[in-house]
Amino acid sequence: MPTVAHAPQDPGATPPDAERVGRPAIVAVDDEPTVLAAVARDLRRGFGERYRILRAPSGDAALEILREVRRRGEQVALLIADQRMPGMEGTQFLVEARTIVPEAKRVLLTAYADTAAAISAINEVALDYYLLKPWDPPQEQLFPVLEDLLTTWEAGAAMDSGGVRVIGHRFSKDSHDLRDFLARNRVPARWLDIERDGEARELLKVTGVADDRLPVALLEDGGVMERPTILELAQRLGLAGSPEQDHYDLVIVGGGPAGLAAAVYGASEGLRTIMVEREGPGGQAGQSSLIENYLGFPKGLSGTDLARRATDQARRLGAELLTIQDAARLRVEGAARIVELGGGVTLSANTVLVASGVSYRQMDAPGFGELTGAGVYYGAAMTEARSCAEQHVVVIGGANSAGQAAVHFSDFASRVTMLVRADSLAKSMSHYLIEQLAKLPNVEIRTGAQAVAAESTNGALSAVRIRDSGGRETVESADACFVFIGASPRTDWLADIVARDDRGFILAGPDVPAGSWPLNRPPLALETSVPGVFVAGDVRARSIKRVASAVGEGSMAVSLVHQYLGDA
Repeated sequence: MPTVAHAPQDPGATPPDAERVGRPAIVAVDDEPTVLAAVARDLRRGFGERYRILRAPSGDAALEILREVRRRGEQVALLIADQRMPGMEGTQFLVEARTIVPEAKRVLLTAYADTAAAISAINEVALDYYLLKPWDPPQEQLFPVLEDLLTTWEAGAAMDSGGVRVIGHRFSKDSHDLRDFLARNRVPARWLDIERDGEARELLKVTGVADDRLPVALLEDGGVMERPTILELAQRLGLAGSPEQDHYDLVIVGGGPAGLAAAVYGASEGLRTIMVEREGPGGQAGQSSLIENYLGFPKGLSGTDLARRATDQARRLGAELLTIQDAARLRVEGAARIVELGGGVTLSANTVLVASGVSYRQMDAPGFGELTGAGVYYGAAMTEARSCAEQHVVVIGGANSAGQAAVHFSDFASRVTMLVRADSLAKSMSHYLIEQLAKLPNVEIRTGAQAVAAESTNGALSAVRIRDSGGRETVESADACFVFIGASPRTDWLADIVARDDRGFILAGPDVPAGSWPLNRPPLALETSVPGVFVAGDVRARSIKRVASAVGEGSMAVSLVHQYLGDA
């Protein structure tokens, strides 16, 4: 086939050099000249200032355009392909295009009769969206959809391009914590491994930083931070803010799905709202590689994407968000509820919502404590996925979070071993995840198995000792181990203040012990034993551990806050 620069057989194709280079590209593919012209026209009108619009009359021509764009070292943000094209259908083109530009967003143009094919393509080609023809008016049917996809792509591209450069040892807890903090707070950053990257060693020479001062953060303004704490880095990056008001209607402790939902609804309904998060928006769900059963997202969405969308939404509506701030104590002073933060800051409010979530339970088997951050990690640790390329990864746990992590790591690791204590995944994991895992050739699921020790070489994880249901033990070499073995609530700061169950989860509504409730009226549905203090999400006793239920409780809590304030 001729190159794009010549392409006489495809007169409708737009070669990459036909427009000013430097901007990311949007590539449209359709065999009908009038439809292709209409697509290109609307794309230029909506996105031409930010993107180059390239078009091709066939899948083959479009693939050649993509190869040429990649040869030039340029980016492709979005692919839009018609489904019914002779020679190569849209889905086939998107499958092949994914190997050339894997990060590009993918949209299929379909007629109403082809919607079944479009829905099946969601799984086959990781389709991001399908559009029915015609898309008139584009201001309503086309631009909002593509703007959302491009915003998501831009966020990922910014993360990959990197603003902050972190240099350190891969098997260093301090290095891991910095990388995880930057990723969870969506700070563009590049990770440079001192053992693997020549650039890292050159930068250390230039900056004069000694090897024993790692990790080091190189900032965009030229600043160099040696062995910074997370708080020090957050302050330097402007992430650790301070409250803007003296008193609030609602203080939300925790920035997971429940807290973010409450921030959105509280601000949208006129409450002076502030949310406090100790790590980064998204909570435990924010570490999920892909949430596939959340209503309204047929392709699924990552925890990072969910957190980004919700954070932007809450801020747009007027909520204040404080990150890298941890609640240390709750006090009641008359009608006021006072939340003391770890840094000495206090927040005064009429009501408080506790949505502080849970932490992954720690492994107490030998070796795991010493190797945490040096090959042993709790949660999906999205920052570690690319570092696991062509390695053996062990995932401990049998619930949805463990299954999502195993699916995610299968894209990078040569081998993934799941250790599941129960005799079946069906007892704790959603059916759709079980089906996905069964189709992955590099994922091995061992039921009735548990890790009894972690072994190390040169201070990093090298093997996991495994015991099967019959008591036999084997030692498996492992490069990384990710642990998902249940959760413990973050409620120590509320000890002796609100009623909790024997595991530390907060009791609310009808579960509040009668002797601990001070008012004549019964507590509201999500109200704790302290009037005006509510609870939502995983930290509540008997809650359903799902993202959708946490979002529902967060929004419901705001309605109850209104009721409480109206009765006060």
